[in-house]
Amino acid sequence: MRAVQVREFGGPDVLEVLELAAPQPDSAEVVVDVEVADVMFLDARLRGGWGRDYFSLSLPYIPGGAVGGVVSAVGTGVDPRWLGKRVVTQTAASGIGGGLPIGGYAEKSLAKAATLTEIPDGLTTEQAVGLAHDGRTALAAFDKAAVQPNSWVLITAAAGGLGTLLIQLSLAAGARVVAAARGPEKLALATRLGATAVIDYSVDDWAARVREITGGGAAVVFDGAGGALGGAALTAVADKGQFLGYGSAAGDFANGDDDAAAARGVAVLGLFDIADEDVDWAGLTSRAHAAVVAGSLEVVIGQIFPIDEVRRAHAAIESRSALGRTVLTIGASL
Repeated sequence: MRAVQVREFGGPDVLEVLELAAPQPDSAEVVVDVEVADVMFLDARLRGGWGRDYFSLSLPYIPGGAVGGVVSAVGTGVDPRWLGKRVVTQTAASGIGGGLPIGGYAEKSLAKAATLTEIPDGLTTEQAVGLAHDGRTALAAFDKAAVQPNSWVLITAAAGGLGTLLIQLSLAAGARVVAAARGPEKLALATRLGATAVIDYSVDDWAARVREITGGGAAVVFDGAGGALGGAALTAVADKGQFLGYGSAAGDFANGDDDAAAARGVAVLGLFDIADEDVDWAGLTSRAHAAVVAGSLEVVIGQIFPIDEVRRAHAAIESRSALGRTVLTIGASL
């Protein structure tokens, strides 16, 4: 099979498309003939050598933690009804709070039968893969925040996959949304999705502008940027508001003054507070699929690259020029 392999850590040029042996499922696994693979910012960071204290990657490896395609083989303990089904799934090695986002950039990928979700009619494979990570995480964060009508919500990294979904979910709940991103294309996307106001966080003291727009701060902040941007966003939370930090697009998770936030009664939640053990991930995935099929939620897929252009996909993410989700097409997408 054709697959993308990383044999050394480095820039996008270390991504190679090679012929490799096809994987074989164990008793609880299936083989998916991959049509579309998700490309995450985390993929690019790991390829560059980041995070080896947290992710025990062994070279060589195939990047990619989520795929969509057709089940072509099942393990001995798997219901054969999955054969021929069009599914979206994490790869067998992947998992929230553990595991490695690997094995996806390939013509065939292993997945655990327990993580399979059949793609419903009316949803494309590209859309399903675009929701594979972001759909359920956006809903988990949104449910945790309990956004109220007429409240103000600030969303950083608002033009990314999660941000674009959270804009729509917050507006549907009757909230007013300040979308923060960098550059006119990203702000234009947030405006098209209905954001009440947009802020370019390359300008000085952008968080003060958010406090001005919201009349003292946002009741809820969804932070997908992290780093110093996330720290600034923490200052834009209203007293007794909520800050939910789930992203690290700026290079790391938010590094704000938690003590100052606590003194103002601000609840600060991280990714593992959002993704707790009580979350019904399968149910959230089904909700996201149903919303897109019903037309109440748009999956923004800004970049689609064939597998042979995987280096361009990683370069687009690292340059921060990507809008929405980025995916690789590998087989015949439906």
